[in-house]
Amino acid sequence: MVRLTMKRTLIVFVPILFLFSVAYADIYKYIDENGVVCYTNAPFGKKAEMVVKEKVVLTLSQQQTSRVDSKNTTNYHGIILEKATKYEIDPSLVKAVIKTESNWNERAVSGEGAMGLMQLMPSTANEMDVRNPFNPEENIEGGTRYLRFLLDRFNGDLTLTLAAYNAGPRSVKKLGLVPPITETRQYVDKVLSLYKNGRTTHPSLAIDKLREKRPEPIYKVILEDGTLLFTNSTLLLKDAVRF
Repeated sequence: MVRLTMKRTLIVFVPILFLFSVAYADIYKYIDENGVVCYTNAPFGKKAEMVVKEKVVLTLSQQQTSRVDSKNTTNYHGIILEKATKYEIDPSLVKAVIKTESNWNERAVSGEGAMGLMQLMPSTANEMDVRNPFNPEENIEGGTRYLRFLLDRFNGDLTLTLAAYNAGPRSVKKLGLVPPITETRQYVDKVLSLYKNGRTTHPSLAIDKLREKRPEPIYKVILEDGTLLFTNSTLLLKDAVRF
């Protein structure tokens, strides 16, 4: 679950009888008088926008045995490939994070308020420009963009990146290693295991293949003597037109 506190956002849920837990609860979004974006299952008369419609209520034991049909995951693969290519990340890594975070449940909400497929905290969703974290495409866009941000911050170190995705970048940056938190260490191990089993090539080679799909731009330049030149060099970009 992602923790990045940069903008004020509040998520509120009303307690429910301990024998039951809402698996797909109605969730509303509204902005309070202080400009804080709030997500809640009980808007109490506020002008709120429903972002998730309740579908079913499961007992705790039912939820523990409930699994998302793997056939439904194929609906997300095209989105994952698109976003992974955009941010130069191996799609298998994004899939491993989604499997670990939400088990492919686009309506998942954690006890701490992380939402959607990649379990974005409200503040992180805001920072990654995700307006509706329960929309699969927006959620995958934001989560993949956040992975790119963390990979850059930790110089490509995948272990530290995943630790930061779970425990927050500040604690990882301060220690320079995976925090001694059982949940975080188990999280990193699980994602790395899924990623290792899911990928078909070395991570760096996978990213190189993604880059191959994005050819360098070609520019048209007219030199002083009237010569027409086509180039991918950035040295002659003055008055150049992308071809």
